[in-house]
Amino acid sequence: MQKKVLIITYYWPPAGGPGVQRWLKFVKYLPEFDVQPVVYIPQDPSYPILDLSLLAEVPKEAIIISQPIKEPYKLAGFLSRKHSRLISSGVIPEKKKQNLIQKLMLYIRGNYFIPDARKAWVDPSITYLQNYIQKHNIKTVITTGPPHSLHLIGMGLKEHLKIKWVADFRDPWTTIGYHKKLKLTKSSTRKHHSLERKVLAAADCIIVTSDNIKKEFEIKTQQTVVVITNGYDTYHMPKTTKDKKFTLSHIGSLLSERNPKNLWAVLEKLINENVEFKAHFQLKLIGVVSDDVLKVIHSYNLKNYVNVVGYLSHIEALMQQRQSQLLLLVEIDSEDTKAIIPGKLFEYMVSETPILAIGPKESDVERIIKSTNTGNYFYYDSDDDLKSQILTYFEAYKRNDLTTQPIGLKPYSRRELTRKLVELI
Repeated sequence: MQKKVLIITYYWPPAGGPGVQRWLKFVKYLPEFDVQPVVYIPQDPSYPILDLSLLAEVPKEAIIISQPIKEPYKLAGFLSRKHSRLISSGVIPEKKKQNLIQKLMLYIRGNYFIPDARKAWVDPSITYLQNYIQKHNIKTVITTGPPHSLHLIGMGLKEHLKIKWVADFRDPWTTIGYHKKLKLTKSSTRKHHSLERKVLAAADCIIVTSDNIKKEFEIKTQQTVVVITNGYDTYHMPKTTKDKKFTLSHIGSLLSERNPKNLWAVLEKLINENVEFKAHFQLKLIGVVSDDVLKVIHSYNLKNYVNVVGYLSHIEALMQQRQSQLLLLVEIDSEDTKAIIPGKLFEYMVSETPILAIGPKESDVERIIKSTNTGNYFYYDSDDDLKSQILTYFEAYKRNDLTTQPIGLKPYSRRELTRKLVELI
């Protein structure tokens, strides 16, 4: 008889963006391991990005259940639809550039909705799911955050029922970068830390996505902490041809602090110094891009070389990865972001397109890129080395020889990662 597992997630198709991918893929492969996934999601949620193409990836074996959710972002949209959408998708302007509405929304979000704006879904979900779990004899419950309020649902169910509760953290909680922008009072900060400690102590098992998050959490809890990264899936896609331009493509959100000025400066120098580079170069930005980042890029005289494509469906984004000559991955230069591994990294790794990554020192991303031989990683103080590497890539592009020779990718496949998950549950 199949084992049933209840998965509590906020992000689910038709939601777009990286938050939906992880558990959509786990659910896709769980039936292969004789596990019946039951997925609990909100009714009519306020998703900042939609991707209808992902609906086709939900397996027929999955049981989907839902309950209504009340979300402040819907109400905030009446005040300012644009600001509400940007903040809910994580694009927060620099402090000195925030207007009064943005400051007010951030203060309310940070101090009146702890741990996050989905807190009102917690109690009704606990009530509903207690009955469902008992009726269907479910023994294992998994919660995934952010939003971390979903872990409070798991903790509430654990208090009332004899279940195994697994808490999956796609990102850290109190050390995530945007916490510093939420204008938290000291009291609110203490509440976040208190809730985090309670969740980490109560869960039977904790899953994280990187070694650095594991190190952080093992200091805070005695419970088992296991790393299961994000990964790549296989798709049947039409054959693609590489861009004729020397395209450096960034796919995903470029937030205000994902702004490597050393890269923009190097590109400006290359354009000024190298006639061939100037004729062939293009910077392609696919996804949500902060106005702050665009203004800085333009200040380096790169405006005529930038192609802002905007948000694309997941399949279209995969096509762009394969068409581009070079893939850009940028993380904020901060101690807090060493543990962040963007989900797109793993898709970049199997795209046969070299990765040019810029981020903090001693990050998990740097370790993975180096160990898989899929690109080069630089710091925010790299200039000459970065310039030299881009020129090396450009020379390979001119020879029609710009590709990768990756090693050790199989452990990052979605099927293999699901196998690891099944061993826990």
